[in-house]
Amino acid sequence: MPTVAVSRKRACAQLVACRSAPQAIPSPRSMTHTLSAHLLEHPLLEHLDAHYRGMPPVAAMQVSIAGYDGERLRLHAPLSHNINDKGCAFGGSLASLMTLAAWGLVTLHVQEAGMEADVYVADSTVRYLAPLFGDLEAEAHAAPEADWPGFTTTLAERGKARTELVARVTLPDGRDAATFRARFVAFRRG
Repeated sequence: MPTVAVSRKRACAQLVACRSAPQAIPSPRSMTHTLSAHLLEHPLLEHLDAHYRGMPPVAAMQVSIAGYDGERLRLHAPLSHNINDKGCAFGGSLASLMTLAAWGLVTLHVQEAGMEADVYVADSTVRYLAPLFGDLEAEAHAAPEADWPGFTTTLAERGKARTELVARVTLPDGRDAATFRARFVAFRRG
């Protein structure tokens, strides 16, 4: 497994560099951050991206939107800002990135239905399956039993609704580094 050894050496070098010089947490305004051109074509993604950058812990992770197709939302975060003492991705960052991807997907579906809502994670389960010695990329989508039209109809009629989502962070070879399953609740505003 030379690839793992090389990745581990690179990650350890990054960890040493991080430990050797104290680093300030970047403010959302000071970060150089851009969405790719094709993502800017979706007006709600720019708003979601700004929302992520406005939360200091998320800004410190340097989360960016990597893709959205209407059913799946992908988020990216560099290993260099999410590294643990072993040189791999910090478990808290893995859980946070998957939570943010799922939360963002619910938020996008609510907004695409023409509503505004406060979206919360009600409960979640995370499984850590393998260490990740590279950048983090989480992908969230509705759980197989979830029903987006039913969710948005219930939200419109009752003012609150629940749905289930799943997410994963993969290793470079495509296997899962971590998986996530959660219930989210939305409370309509206005």
